[in-house]
Amino acid sequence: MEKGGAPIKENMAAAILLLSNWYPDKPLIDPTCGSGTFCIEAAMVGQNRAPGLYRDFLFESWPWVDAHQVRSLRNEAKDQLNEGIELDISGFDIDGRMIEFAKRNAKAAHLENVIKFKQMRLQDLKSSKINGVIVSNPPYGTRLLDDKKVDILYNDMGKAYAPLTTWSKFILTSDEQFEKKYGKVADKKRKLYNGTLRVDLYHYFGERVKRQLPSEEK
Repeated sequence: MEKGGAPIKENMAAAILLLSNWYPDKPLIDPTCGSGTFCIEAAMVGQNRAPGLYRDFLFESWPWVDAHQVRSLRNEAKDQLNEGIELDISGFDIDGRMIEFAKRNAKAAHLENVIKFKQMRLQDLKSSKINGVIVSNPPYGTRLLDDKKVDILYNDMGKAYAPLTTWSKFILTSDEQFEKKYGKVADKKRKLYNGTLRVDLYHYFGERVKRQLPSEEK
């Protein structure tokens, strides 16, 4: 997978999605998608795809490994795969180069027709859909941006997300002043580690409302 300057590991991205309240029938957006890790992991979860299903592993060539058992397990995983499920997953990033990375990574994962990637500023995020989930690993002080730019980004994030009242937001950052800069105290905060870096996953739960019919959504 091609990565940007501050990627999140695939296993951590998958774990954060499982910690969130996202299910495959809900829209999902990563407004700071970088190389697309959250979106790709969400698509794999949505399709019930086993990690590494389309990869070959070195151990398979070892003479004492039962090739029949390996094929049987791989076929079992394929039987559980649901590639026909309709998913609503989008990734945005202000950096067009990262969007190209994300598109190539999605293609390598056989997901280029499942995920929508687009270059866009976080400040321009809007949606008329309901009951969606935002998951984001935005830049923070030790990740690419200086403190002043981080303050502005988090403040803009709070303003952009505020109208999405039915959407839940899950934001990962090491900035202990995030809630103050974002403009709202989180409903829940969970301590995690991104490599050796202590980070917090801030949970903001959306209001639950009756789902619109697909014909009513834009």
